[in-house]
Formats: sequence, C-alpha cells, structure tokens
Amino acid sequence: MADKSYDVIVVGGGPGGYTAAIRAAQLGLETACVEEDRRFGGTCLLRGCIPTKALLHAADLLTEIQSAKRSGIRVGEVELDFGAVMKSKSDTVTKNAKGIDFLFKKNEVSPERGRGFLRGPNTVEVVEDGKSRTLTARQGIILAMGSRPREIGACAVDGKHIVTSDHILELGEIPKRLGVLGAGAVGTEFASIYHRFGSETTLIEMLPNVLPVEDDEISQELEKALKKQGIDVRTGAALKSAKVAKDCVQLVVERDGKSEQLEVDMLLVSVGRAPNVENCGLEGCGISLERGFVAVDEYQRTSVAGVWAIGDITPGPMLAHKASAEGIVAAETIAAHPTRPIDHDKVPGATYCHPEVASVGLSEATARARGYEVAVGKFPWAASGKARILQQTTGFIKIVRETKYDEILGIHIIGPHATDLLGEACALIGLEATNEELTRIVHPHPTLAEGMYEAAHAAAGHPLAF
Repeated sequence: MADKSYDVIVVGGGPGGYTAAIRAAQLGLETACVEEDRRFGGTCLLRGCIPTKALLHAADLLTEIQSAKRSGIRVGEVELDFGAVMKSKSDTVTKNAKGIDFLFKKNEVSPERGRGFLRGPNTVEVVEDGKSRTLTARQGIILAMGSRPREIGACAVDGKHIVTSDHILELGEIPKRLGVLGAGAVGTEFASIYHRFGSETTLIEMLPNVLPVEDDEISQELEKALKKQGIDVRTGAALKSAKVAKDCVQLVVERDGKSEQLEVDMLLVSVGRAPNVENCGLEGCGISLERGFVAVDEYQRTSVAGVWAIGDITPGPMLAHKASAEGIVAAETIAAHPTRPIDHDKVPGATYCHPEVASVGLSEATARARGYEVAVGKFPWAASGKARILQQTTGFIKIVRETKYDEILGIHIIGPHATDLLGEACALIGLEATNEELTRIVHPHPTLAEGMYEAAHAAAGHPLAF
C-alpha cells in the first residue's frame, strides 16, 4: 500500500522538474516533486547556470573596471577578493533556491525529499536516509533526473588537480595555470572566467572550432577574440594522457600528428554531460533508451504509458530552458490542456564568455545542408555607435534567411550583450518572421538592438550603416 498518492509525481527538482511540477499544480493536479538534494534547483541553479553566471558577472566587472581609463575614469589599484567573489556566488544560489521553495508553497506543490526510483508506470519509491516509502501517481509520472559531468578515460578526476565543473565552482584559490579540456559552452565560460581572474589558461578542443555547435563564422571570431585576450587556444587537439605529478598535471596533447607536452596546475574536464538514467529503476520498467537517453515522442511520452521524460535525460541539447519548456508540455499533456510540442530547431543557445555568443535557429551550414537557398547578412559591431560607446566592437550579428519565402532561418550573435539581444531573435524565429518584416520594424537609436535591423538590411542586400 502506498504511503502517499498524488495526481502527478515529478522525479527531479531541476529547472525542468520544478517547472513541470508548478505547471501541473497550476492546472489543478495534486503534484509532488521528488529531489534527493537538500535544495531544489538541480544542476542549473546549484552547480551550473546560476553560480557560473555569478562568477562571470564578477569577471565582467573586473574587466570593465580595468578598462575604465579608456572612458576617462581613473581608479586606484584593482584587487580581486576571490573569497568574497565565491561567497557572493553562494549567496546568489541560496536566494534562488529559497525562491523555488516559495514557488512550491505558492502553487501547493508537495516537496518529497529523497532519491526517486521508478517502480512501475504509476509508482515511485523514495529512499531517504536509508528509509523507503512508496508514492503512487493517479495520472502520470514525469522523469527529470538531469545529468552529471561526463568523464573520460584519458584522465581520472580526483576533485583536486583534475576537476569537473562541479569542483571548479568551489575552489578556495585561483589556479596559477589552468588547463580546460573541451571548448563547448561550459569550458569556454570557465576559461573566460579564470583567465580574467588571473590564471594562465589553455583551452584544448578536439574539434576544429571552439563552440563547435555554433555557426562556423561565430566560432572562428570567438577563437580570434580569446587568443587576442591571451588565452592559449588549441583546436584540433586531442588529449592523450593527463598525469598528476608532485606539483602539476602533465598533459600529452596530439595536434596535427605531433605530440606536445604541457604542464598545468589544474585541469578542468568539460567534455559534456551524461544523462542520469542509471540506477533509478528505468531498466525494470521497460523504458526505451535511444543512444543512452530516454526516448520520447513530441509530447515527452516515454515508451511506457503514464510515464513522461524531460530535460537532460532526453535527446537534444542539455539546456535549462529546453528542460523547462518540455516540462510545461508534459504537464499540460497529462492535464489534457492544449499545448504545443517543442521545435528543437528553435531552442536558443547562449554562452556567457567574453565576448558573449548567442544563437537561435539554423546555422548557415545546416540551412544549406537541408537544401535551402540562403542569403546571409552580417552587421559588424565596429559600425555600431552604441558598441563604440561601450568600447566593445568585437564581433557581429549574422542573419541567415531562405530566399524563396524570405523566412529568417537563423540569427547568430557574437559581441556585447549578445545573450540579452537573443530574446528578440527568439521572437522573430518563433513567429516565423520574414527578413523583410524585420527591416520594417523601427528600432531605437543608439542601441545594440538596432544591429538586428541593420543585419536584416544586409541580408536583403542593401546594408545601411557600413
């Protein structure tokens, strides 16, 4: 007999899980959210998006203060108090976590502490401090267990010299020499943070470009910018071994058929994340996997009736906003409420390095590979009055449009406040706007946002400001 019964049980309290639970409760379903961590928020809030961006904000402030002289402002010696930076980061995380507790109370979501195991299409076992209890779901279970940093055989993580993104968020001091393995969003952001904090930073990427999922021109522009800042960027480089010596980590990297030996004080392994699908009961319930991820349909249904899955355990990019959007779809489907499946081509990506990178829609290469006849327009920040005022003229906005119907297929940005400008790009792509429509939208001047308008004119073949 069950200890408790709910309409919906969500397993996992990250951005996908807590959003799904809140939406289900809003639709009148008695809802519980199971989480083994002492706080709700998952990787994003506790060990990912939020703490990382708190450190990036400190790095941005440091960079801005150091460059204030160019705008006529003189400051004294600038000192980084790393302990205070880390405390500020932790305080931000704590406040956000308490915010989720408030939202659960407001929406009458029942928190269930403990590790959740799927025991059937309507049963979840929760284990806490060695004690077990059973929950049953009358209408549906949503799996949202998230992911963890992926490790590789070439280097054994010890949490001290060879670390993951979890460990590097809790450092007591800044490493003098930092190696970063993997130049995706996570690796590039940490390289940007710690380089500006004072680390001699080496960024190692096996693929030809940093941020390899981005448009090629964006990736190439970012690599140039990072190198100009003094980061040692090594693309097309494969790590062959990492050995912890007495006072360093000795790396062997192969590049262009030649082996190189490097020494760093700490190596961050940021080669992606692995879905948490093991040891949670999926095996015994017939849940189908697809290349290690839970297979789902467009409404997030799994192969087992009554069980849905969202977020990092499902195929697609491992992004908090993707997980949250999928959580809403799953909750609304269970409640028989009108909903709309996620179009994964329109899920945005944002990397908060310096300069920032943001994109939504198809890259130029992907659009061409899918058979579209495309036209491209770029607006360089060097031609923007506002970017000149900010003294941040690196980068550009790039628009990819198809020429038959003039629909905007992709918008790609590198430069100042790119992640904030992405909101307009998401709206344009989501509403299937044409490039002509964008050229007719009056934008305020002088702003960074008018760069979108200028890029549209460039994509139409008649640039105005350069």
